[in-house]
Amino acid sequence: MSIIARDIPDRLTSSTSKLLKSWELLLLGVAVGIFVLNSFSSPYFLDPWSLSDATFNFTEKALIAFAMALLVISGEIDLSVASIIALVSTAMGAALQLGVGTTELVLIGLSVGLLCGAFNAVLVTVLGLPSIVVTIGTMSLFRGISYIVLGDQAFRGYPADFSFFGQGYVFWVISFEFALFAVFGIFYAVLLHKTNFGRSIFAIGNNPTAALFSGIRVQRVKFILFLLTGLMSGIAAICLTSRLGSTRPSIGVGMELEVVTMVVLGGVNILGGSGSIPGVIIAAFVMGLVTFGLGLLNVPGIVMSIFIGLLLIGVIALPRLFQQLSQRLK
Repeated sequence: MSIIARDIPDRLTSSTSKLLKSWELLLLGVAVGIFVLNSFSSPYFLDPWSLSDATFNFTEKALIAFAMALLVISGEIDLSVASIIALVSTAMGAALQLGVGTTELVLIGLSVGLLCGAFNAVLVTVLGLPSIVVTIGTMSLFRGISYIVLGDQAFRGYPADFSFFGQGYVFWVISFEFALFAVFGIFYAVLLHKTNFGRSIFAIGNNPTAALFSGIRVQRVKFILFLLTGLMSGIAAICLTSRLGSTRPSIGVGMELEVVTMVVLGGVNILGGSGSIPGVIIAAFVMGLVTFGLGLLNVPGIVMSIFIGLLLIGVIALPRLFQQLSQRLK
């Protein structure tokens, strides 16, 4: 992804902070409004187990979105995340045929996710290739490997205890996936907003050249961010494979669009330099509630895909339209 240097201070200005907070408040209001509409649209929505099922619509994507948000803030992007899921799931399925247990399957999933992230990182940070071009290429590469291995077949027969990651509950209606979402939400919020590493990410996204001359090891930070994105894709793959109970080469198709939409909807600037994890968390709830509500109304999946695409275009285009309108009024 091309980096555009801008004259923005490393620390967010007060006006930007106010805008960010107002965006999060607006998103929260939208989430509440959708929740109320869903409660009227279906008598089953307010059932605790129905609400628990609704979280499965966004937890796996949100896990990736946390790492993706940091990557986009730094001025890069990874469009191969859904294909990493396919490759990770295929690797676990192939290992399953050799008789490995749940612990080994999880370790394989995490390792393959990290390796995919490292491969992207080397191409971007060492060879200096644009991340958007690299990850479009690896998107086809990783998915293609899955199709070569599986064809039109599927891996099934995962161990019973492996199903806990995607189907298990830690307390009453609180699923393991939702608990994982909450833990990583806190982790990434602290990492981005309360540490020097997080401040380095903002600095790089605002002006990578200035960040480099201020002593920040820009390429190393970006390398770590690609690793995190690959790792989170591996974790999401473990959860998704566990929930579905099988591996197909088409697993996770189109998920990268929803992840990027979640990140941008959460207030992360697609050009880098600004954004917040709380915004991404609220955006995850918004998208989860919308898709679950449409599902209760038996809306076809293709309509949901159209909605996600329009949402992504709208979130990116509306700020630019408002800016142009404001300039014309002045």
